[in-house]
Amino acid sequence: MSSSRPSSSGSTAPTRSREAPAAESDTMTPERFRAWRKRLGLKQKEAADRLGLKKRMIQYYEKGARDGRPVEIPLAVRLACYAISAGITDFDGRATSRTPLGVTSPATVAEPADDDMPDAPPAART
Repeated sequence: MSSSRPSSSGSTAPTRSREAPAAESDTMTPERFRAWRKRLGLKQKEAADRLGLKKRMIQYYEKGARDGRPVEIPLAVRLACYAISAGITDFDGRATSRTPLGVTSPATVAEPADDDMPDAPPAART
């Protein structure tokens, strides 16, 4: 949400107010996390491997608790879930040798074609 306040020159400049915390419906709940995993057809161990976690953490996230205390799914894990859903499996947007399940067209960064590469100098040609 924006408001305006006068600047030192007398004109009004937009200012930003802090946004309210995300509503409960905007967060990844244990149910949404489990639904994400199942939508991709992943077993808990497979989801853990893709997210770089231990299987036990997947179980905590899906239960929503650890040792009787609530467990929140961290932002980094939520973002990783989104990236995996979009077919991104590495930091540069490329798909690794494993193509994510449930993704029909992974988003990748284009590799330069051989024609786009400069020719090797004559001495290097055989």
